[in-house]
Amino acid sequence: MNHALPDLDHDLKVRRSTYERSVHVFRILEKILKVNIKLHQSGNQIHDGEIFLFNHFARFETFIPQYLIYTETGALSRSVAANEFFIKGDSFSNFLLNAGAVPRNLPDLLPFLASEILRGRKVIVFPEGGMVKDRQVVDQNGQYSVYSRSTRTRRKHHSGPAVLGLALEVFKQAVLTVQSQGDEARLEEWTSKLQLGSVEELLNAARRTTAIVPANITFYPMRVGDNLLRKGAELLNRGLSRRLSEELMIEGNILLKHTDMDLRLGEIIYPSQYLRWLDKKLLHSILPKVDCLRTAFYLRSSTGVWAARPLSRRIRRNVAGIRDEYMHRMYSNVTVNLSHLASRVIMLLVARGRTEITQRELHSILYLAVKNIQRLGSAQLHRSLRNPEFYGDLLLGRCQGLAEFVKSTSAMQLLQAENGLYRFLPKLRAEFTFDEIRRENMVVVYANEVAPLSDVCQAIASAIERAPDLSAAELALLRLHDEQMSLQWDKLQFSKPRHLPINELETASANPEPFLLGRDDGSAEIGIILVHGFLASPAQVRGFGEALAAQGYTVLGVRLKGHGTSPWDLRERSWEDWLDSVERGYDTLCTLAKRVFVVGFSSGGALALRLAARRPDQLAGVAAVSVPVKFQNKNMAFVPIMHSANQLVRWVSSHEGIMPFRLNDSEQPEINYTHMPIRGLYELRRMVDDMQNNLVEIRCPVLLLQGSMDPVVAPTSAGLIFDLIAHANKSMKIIDSGRHGILHEDNGDAQRTVMDFIAKRAGHTQSAGEVPTNLATAAGRAG
Repeated sequence: MNHALPDLDHDLKVRRSTYERSVHVFRILEKILKVNIKLHQSGNQIHDGEIFLFNHFARFETFIPQYLIYTETGALSRSVAANEFFIKGDSFSNFLLNAGAVPRNLPDLLPFLASEILRGRKVIVFPEGGMVKDRQVVDQNGQYSVYSRSTRTRRKHHSGPAVLGLALEVFKQAVLTVQSQGDEARLEEWTSKLQLGSVEELLNAARRTTAIVPANITFYPMRVGDNLLRKGAELLNRGLSRRLSEELMIEGNILLKHTDMDLRLGEIIYPSQYLRWLDKKLLHSILPKVDCLRTAFYLRSSTGVWAARPLSRRIRRNVAGIRDEYMHRMYSNVTVNLSHLASRVIMLLVARGRTEITQRELHSILYLAVKNIQRLGSAQLHRSLRNPEFYGDLLLGRCQGLAEFVKSTSAMQLLQAENGLYRFLPKLRAEFTFDEIRRENMVVVYANEVAPLSDVCQAIASAIERAPDLSAAELALLRLHDEQMSLQWDKLQFSKPRHLPINELETASANPEPFLLGRDDGSAEIGIILVHGFLASPAQVRGFGEALAAQGYTVLGVRLKGHGTSPWDLRERSWEDWLDSVERGYDTLCTLAKRVFVVGFSSGGALALRLAARRPDQLAGVAAVSVPVKFQNKNMAFVPIMHSANQLVRWVSSHEGIMPFRLNDSEQPEINYTHMPIRGLYELRRMVDDMQNNLVEIRCPVLLLQGSMDPVVAPTSAGLIFDLIAHANKSMKIIDSGRHGILHEDNGDAQRTVMDFIAKRAGHTQSAGEVPTNLATAAGRAG
């Protein structure tokens, strides 16, 4: 092939029109392809950075950074590509050139890239020098290195970006020195050679501190299996090489099957900070001899100054330090996912000679590893490890990420799941070539990818040791932490710009976190779950919880999904989501206390009764306060119609519905949402209907409390519920009050009534299956 070098004056112009067309095409492809690209940055690195460094796992990813930088900043980029991509007259080569790519063998490559940075371009480099298919980037001594296909040995990462950053900083200092000397002629000469518009443009570029941004690209999940891309290539070109076939298989699955591509920009490295006092002293004597940008890269041979020799030696050491630091920051920004954890656990166990593990033990190890890593604070976690909805049921083996991992590794004949065991198959220990490893043993690839993260690896090793001895009480506290994390995650998801007009009108200021009060060591006799009402949060029952804890009870205040965050969040939830919240709380408290009571207010009371209908073993009784069956607001009858209309509008347009929210005149504006989602009211109605249909199944003791002039719930609701509970000891008290929140406000001594109910039954608790011989009469029963 004719790998011709492009002409510097003609071929190396970055064309904005190429970027515009490429962005348009890429946006169309984004809608078609299944890869989900997400950019993460802690500051403003994409604007402030000049040199961007990325790891390299797949060919197509080499086009993504330019796209993101252009769409975010409008800046054009230069990148370095393999020489074989540049063939004179080839259309693809022309596209690469127009998009800013240059070959590695371009003469004076680094000075050229430096000049482009001074002209306002960004520079993109892949310092690994090629695709690292095995993701092995540290050697046995813990030093950074990668496999070189050309030499078939391991080598250090490229130091070119460090040289580029330091030399560019030297030239910038030379520019500022010339300015301070008043040498306008030299400034004009440099401005002309660099093709800048004015001397001021050169000076502004020199004043910008050179900034290197290490970044990491992580794909999840990675799949092995045939796809249309590989099949199509096979049809067009019979006899694909094994290497190309493997690349099309892996990359085709990334593009064509739902895959997250997380690009995480690390903390900026400033090369100027690596220049120590002596470096600056030596540099000061050399700067007057820097007559052009190229000289900054060849100080020792170009300046003829005695100080150039010791300065060059010191700069070489600085280059090595910068290289090691940007590789450290690049790999520390791996987006850690469940497959990383599972793979690392499996390889550690295999190294210890294990050939199998019970499914229950592996699930416990993985869950504990997730919790350990969350506490680190330093690891960058995939969103599926930050949202308990995705990983929370790991202990039960119900986790989509785990199921995908087991399915993939089973298909690769690495793992076998049967009879409650995971068996580690011999292929896990087999050796594969660099071009085979991704196709044959993805477990090793995943494990290698997190190997540079020493704190993550230690957290995983700790989970292996601790999981077998993890007590039920310790586990309960971890599950409570999940509930707190869930609150923060849900808040974040519903705090986007489109949510702000509603969110900013909300008045709730009380702490919405779930809470645990009292003994948490698993030795409690009686535990009490408190369930807040519709539109509220655990803050609504916190005061009563503290009173109960003062009596010696262990108290858990649960947060119903969609509450304590944003009305938008509640709009997306079903009543089944609320019941799941109560059941999770019940399961948690059952590990801390021998017997459990559930106290629910309003819709929380309905959920408590619905839980009781399932007859869980440790449930000792339910106190349900102000539970709705009928509502005072007759407009509730029209909620199903409004909900259907809103759904129809959302289906056929981009609008949120005819009336997505309705204002709420709350008794507790510091706790409740100001805006009620119509969807939430619809789910409330569905929940009440389901509760009524299942009251007959309740067997545990029940206390019903109801305000006589409740402005929200029709007081007759309590009597209707009482009559439908046909097979349990039950009592009811009507409290003389014109308020709905009789428990929170302790109207009519409501809190003492509930405490007495619990204290009385704490001494004798009816079993879930016991049918009472008599039914208590309702005190002050309403019409």
